[in-house]
Order: sequence, then structure tokens, then C-alpha cells
Amino acid sequence: MPRTFGSAASVVSAGSTQAPRYRRGVPENPRFLVVLDADSTLIRNEVIELIADEAGRGAEVAAATEAAMRGEVDFATSLRSRVEALRGVPVASFARVLSRIQPTPGVHELIAAVHARGGRVGVVSGGFHEILDTVAPALGVDVWRANRLAVRDGLLTGVVEGDIVDAEAKASAVREWATEGNVPLTRTIAIGDGANDLRMMAVAGLGLAFNAKPAVRAQADLVVEPVDLREVIPLLP
Repeated sequence: MPRTFGSAASVVSAGSTQAPRYRRGVPENPRFLVVLDADSTLIRNEVIELIADEAGRGAEVAAATEAAMRGEVDFATSLRSRVEALRGVPVASFARVLSRIQPTPGVHELIAAVHARGGRVGVVSGGFHEILDTVAPALGVDVWRANRLAVRDGLLTGVVEGDIVDAEAKASAVREWATEGNVPLTRTIAIGDGANDLRMMAVAGLGLAFNAKPAVRAQADLVVEPVDLREVIPLLP
């Protein structure tokens, strides 16, 4: 059964639209950093497809998402087009979306293992703060960054606010969070499934393809075959 996520709590915002969010009690002076993609990595779902279901356009958006994850189209251009399909979806429907979120098998164990070994867990996503701000702290993620959807009168406008979190933004997040924690990049791990994860995987000391598209598998340092994040635990520093 899908886990039902409640309201976000114990979250600290750094302020601006695309600024990272932090869980209260984030470990200081981490020994290492693990950064994951969200959709199809931290969780089993593609959130934009769940939101599109609320507009009756789930199949259309799913096909466009698949093409973007294979690297066949520019991610930012594709995201703007897919978000346009969400115009008119009520913000109130996010409760239904959250009820459908399924954490990836092994995610709780991986995050617990990172914390037990003195590490920090980050998530950087081409998805949306509106969902991640609840899911990330509930799973024990320490810091996260995502896109934000524009809203007017309780309805999505079909526009992303601010700069889009694309491949370069993901790589920048790995560098930023490593610098912030005084963690050498050699002690960072990036885990992703789509073409927009390749740059952060290249920046990190170890880039892991997880539940990944063929182009990502071909360029990763290692491929994690089972869809179970516990497989990453033996690779932690």
C-alpha cells in the first residue's frame, strides 16, 4: 500500500524560490555526502505525472517525461511544456498526489545508514517543492532543492517560478552542499536515473545509475541493478 505523507514539519527555508530547504537537526561537519534524484530514485513515482492525472493528461505527460529522461529533448524546454499541461489543477489536489507517493524500497535503510556513519543526505529534483517539502523531511532527507509551481487563486498557472532545476543546477547543488559541509567531492555520491542526472553524477566522487535509462547506465561509474537502495549501503565511505 502506498504510504500517506502528512504535512511537512521541522523544515527550515533558506529564502528564495529555488533555495534549498533543510531539515531541522541537519548533521554538522558530515563525513560524506549522498545526493539523490527524487522521481524514480528517492520515490517510485514521477510526480509530474501524478499531478497531470488530476488534469486528465497523465498519459500525455508521461510520454513527454520518458523522452526527457532518455535525453531525447532538452529538459528545461520539456518541463515547461509539461507544466503548461498542469494549468488549472487545484492546489488542493496535492493531498491526493501525496497519498499516491511510494518511497523506493530501501530508502529508509539507506538514509539511516548514511546518518549512522556521519553523512548527510541531499535530494535535488527537477520535480516540485510542493510535494518534496513534505516527502523529503518525512524520509529523513537533510537538504533538498526542486522547482516551484506558480499558483493563482488556488490553481496552478502552468508556469514554473524562477530558474528551472536542470542538469547544471543539479551538479551545482552537489558542489554547493559539499562545500557547505567541508566535504571533498571525492567523498560524495550522486544517484540518479535520467539524462538530467548525468552532470551531477560526473561531478560526484561516485556516480551511481539507479533504475536508470540506458544512456545513464552507459556513463555511470557503477550501475545498481536491483530497484532497492539498500544496495548502495556497502558503497558508503
